[in-house]
Amino acid sequence: MADFDLAIIGGGINGAGIARDAAGRGLKVLLVEQSDLASGTSSASSKLIHGGLRYLEHGALRLVRAALSEREVLLKMAPHLIRPLRFVLPLDARYRSPAMLRLGLFLYDMIGHRAILPGTRSVDLTIDATGVPLRRHFHRGFEYSDCFADDARLVVLNAVDAAERGAAIRTRTRCVRAERGGDTWRLILNARGAREAVTARVLVNAAGAWVDTVAEMVLRQKPSGRVRLDKGSHIVVPRLYDHDRAYILQAADGRVVFAIPFQRDFTLIGTTDTSFSGDPAIVAPTEAEIDYLCSVVSAYFRATIVTADVVWAYAGVRALYDNGARKPQDVGRDYALALDKGFRSAPLLTVYGGKLTTFRRLAEDALSRLAPFFPQAQPWTAASTLPGGDFAYDGAAALVERTQQQWPFLRKGQAERLVGAYGTRVDQVLQAAKQPEDLGARFGADLTAAEVRYLMAKEWAQTADDVLWRRSKLGLRLAQKERAALEQFMTGTAR
Repeated sequence: MADFDLAIIGGGINGAGIARDAAGRGLKVLLVEQSDLASGTSSASSKLIHGGLRYLEHGALRLVRAALSEREVLLKMAPHLIRPLRFVLPLDARYRSPAMLRLGLFLYDMIGHRAILPGTRSVDLTIDATGVPLRRHFHRGFEYSDCFADDARLVVLNAVDAAERGAAIRTRTRCVRAERGGDTWRLILNARGAREAVTARVLVNAAGAWVDTVAEMVLRQKPSGRVRLDKGSHIVVPRLYDHDRAYILQAADGRVVFAIPFQRDFTLIGTTDTSFSGDPAIVAPTEAEIDYLCSVVSAYFRATIVTADVVWAYAGVRALYDNGARKPQDVGRDYALALDKGFRSAPLLTVYGGKLTTFRRLAEDALSRLAPFFPQAQPWTAASTLPGGDFAYDGAAALVERTQQQWPFLRKGQAERLVGAYGTRVDQVLQAAKQPEDLGARFGADLTAAEVRYLMAKEWAQTADDVLWRRSKLGLRLAQKERAALEQFMTGTAR
């Protein structure tokens, strides 16, 4: 008998989502990730739960419809991590006709499966608050709905839920070899030099940008040749405006760039689409990509953005299923699942592509493809909640108020951040604290030892980067000396 029913290589959003779904169906699951959870593309996205308005231009109606149907499902699943967001599209007839945009937005609304999110409206930018930060020649626009998400925490909480349902989550563990032994897989794992062998009935390659690398180096198979690596870069600058809406900006080259309120005091700007070759682990924005994003935003906003304004820049590599498109921005964002189930040999499911918005549906489809091997398993995630998300989709403000009543020493901003990260599980972070000192050392901003200990014990955080850039975005606020103190604390705590 195999040690596990299902072994998954890759701790990004797809791997974590499949692990959660499978564990919730009663399967014995192992997930291995060579680094930290969400350490690749899944923490380097535009952080949107959206249908992809521009994908309509390429005729990707099925993808857009499927993605739009997931927005409110995920909003109810994780109301602490996902929030509705209105997007303003200033009109510039040089790039796309207003009539075409209005038609696209009408279609976006019609196929959007909306019960919560409001529909599109026209905006007079000469009198609306969203027109204030824009250049004066922008007079009209449209406003529509999508959602914003904490992408890395979405991954982590899928893994937390999977673990609580019995899955084994092994971070910083590399699968160095996997080979079929009849109807089971034998995996050789390496965790910081310590090797072990485990067996599984089914193997899932959900390694994202490394999917072909795993096929070639771990499975000893020929790469598919259908993976196209696409690099997307983002920048973060000090807040460009005071209201709570985002902008979608048309660029002269046909792309669109988002400007999104981020972490209260900042604006997130992205993304680029460029072909990539090389090691996805060391990807970074180029000076030209940063200049490009600055120039697009500066063409719309009265404030000119330059490289010196950038407080953080990051890039990720998307592993897209190649549809033969010539331009990177034209390559489809849909996912593809390839099942290799040779006669009397252990099945292999390979995941290609995908996007943050469709991870739950992808996981459900993956388990559907594997149903012949696990016939007792039934879908369950559509009406589920992630850890800490067991409150109403519009109940975050009430939960913040309740949190401040129970821990009155918390500032409102601190309570909002904690609720936004942990939802109802803020109780497990703060526990019986009666005063600020009960939370232990403070490392900068409002990060305390109590929160760090929780992240280490419950969410696999092992380094300062795990805490500051994936479990939170407090890396934007801590000085180098404070980061070093946090690293030292975590090293000592882990002993």
